[in-house]
Amino acid sequence: MPARRPARTALALAAVALLSATATACGDTGGLRGAGPTTTAVSPTRLWPDLQPASSPAYPYAVATRETVKGVTVPGGDVRKVDPVDVVAAELTAHPDDYGPKGTYHATVDRMRQCRPGGERDRCPLLKPYHRDLTGDGRADLTLGFRLYPTNQTAVRVYTAEGRRLVRVLADNDALLGVELAGRALIERSPADTSGYEYRTTWVWDPDQRAMVFSRDEYLHVGDGPHARRTPSPSASPGAR
Repeated sequence: MPARRPARTALALAAVALLSATATACGDTGGLRGAGPTTTAVSPTRLWPDLQPASSPAYPYAVATRETVKGVTVPGGDVRKVDPVDVVAAELTAHPDDYGPKGTYHATVDRMRQCRPGGERDRCPLLKPYHRDLTGDGRADLTLGFRLYPTNQTAVRVYTAEGRRLVRVLADNDALLGVELAGRALIERSPADTSGYEYRTTWVWDPDQRAMVFSRDEYLHVGDGPHARRTPSPSASPGAR
């Protein structure tokens, strides 16, 4: 990755400078030197200690979604042998409220037909599939993404095999800047309302719920420049934000 070489070079130079400074300091025969005044530690201040605690969440949020994919089997329990087009087609069929003629993502159905042999591949909304162990069982899982027309959103899905069953363990729809796999975590980057900022949402495997669960949502400054407005998913489908 050539783009990262200058940064690595700068870090290396900084490390060399630090080592040189340390060596010089080690050769100093002078006495002890004060490091300056130390900031006094301040304990956290609890605000409104008499406030009545909430007994229920303010907004419902599906932190975990599990769904067995109907009509798709996993040969030998290996998700690499599953056709991603069949997997998405099964979701379109199982959720007519989202993908039917009056659904929010109704145009996705026509576009998915272009993913079949003989179709116009440049109109196919399915993105490249990735296979990586995200559940920690030593076997590859399937990560899929597909565009949700006519919106600007993208569907992110993760599937695992349980015997010959294909189980969806993550379902999220959002306007995305990018998606990353880091170890066994999936990270989504989304545009924020404020220029120069973005959201980063992290999903990790929860063995108790047997699903990828929402772990962290960060609002980060990424530099100045125009960013598209974040578009929350209007759909009420499982996993949609």
